Amino acid sequence: MSTAVGTYLFGATLMYKVNASTSARMRGRLVQNGTTEIRGSFGEISGAHVSEATALWLQTMVPLTAGDTVELQGYFRAQDGYFAADITSFWGEKVG
Repeated sequence: MSTAVGTYLFGATLMYKVNASTSARMRGRLVQNGTTEIRGSFGEISGAHVSEATALWLQTMVPLTAGDTVELQGYFRAQDGYFAADITSFWGEKVG
């Protein structure tokens, strides 16, 4: 998502779908300009997962300048899994 100057509220929902193991550990974060993790946006589900029921919600605010980009990154540690494409979401809104 490319932006104009201002303060933005961003959020995301990552829904887990089992692959071979429910011991996967789902993580997510929002990243500014491809490299910088946005403060307050990192989250992890570290307990047992339930396929198509375990979700991670992320939400944070960040000041941005013209041309900044924000992206959602999700990944797994320990075991692999899937993000349910039809339920996973990412959104942003200019608030100031």
